[in-house]
Amino acid sequence: MTNNNPFNLIPLNPTGRNEEDNVNTYAPEDMITIYEQQFLTPVPENELTEFLPALKAFYDIDDNTLDISAVIFDAITDATIIYNHKVKTGDYQIVGSLVPEQIENSEDNVDDENSDSQAYTIDCMRTFFINDVEIPYHFNLFIQGDGYSTLTEKNTVLEKIYWFVNAGFDEHLLGNPEDAVSLESINEELARLGIREMDLSTIHQLVDYIEDNLIDDKMAEALNTLIDDAE
Repeated sequence: MTNNNPFNLIPLNPTGRNEEDNVNTYAPEDMITIYEQQFLTPVPENELTEFLPALKAFYDIDDNTLDISAVIFDAITDATIIYNHKVKTGDYQIVGSLVPEQIENSEDNVDDENSDSQAYTIDCMRTFFINDVEIPYHFNLFIQGDGYSTLTEKNTVLEKIYWFVNAGFDEHLLGNPEDAVSLESINEELARLGIREMDLSTIHQLVDYIEDNLIDDKMAEALNTLIDDAE
């Protein structure tokens, strides 16, 4: 740490000055870096009020520059920032083959539009990045008609986070205590990966992000091709 850069911000070269000649301008990719550092730089609690002024002084920018950086980030990046963690969706992998499933229709779902559709299961994996650390997320995908559901494994920290959020109270109460997932055990695993700890709000937002990005258009197209070939 140095006196003129106490928060170890990344040095960047400005492209020039703005029209009023009162702040620096930066290339779009550097503006994204500045924006990310607002949220991803570890700052001691007693120095929080000093951080943003120090960031603006280090890069010689103003609030307008930060606002523009946020717009650029939202427009061109495929990542999101969730409570001081940068989260990004990685590649998918279809691990297994389609397995036809026999579905018995009850009187309750005779009118369901999926009731006459062939159902399949298939093993899949999607990778996610938290602060550039790659973490796999394995799940079994159940497909019937236009609907699907997933059943996630419980091996990686992301999978454990999912179960921590979605498992009911009875499962934690009646299950094997050695297998119980707690916020403390999750944060211990995250720490081993070099990822800062998460609170409950972060955990829930992270699971929402995973579920929203688990199956993208490219993966859906590949799965539809497999189903078409099977039928």
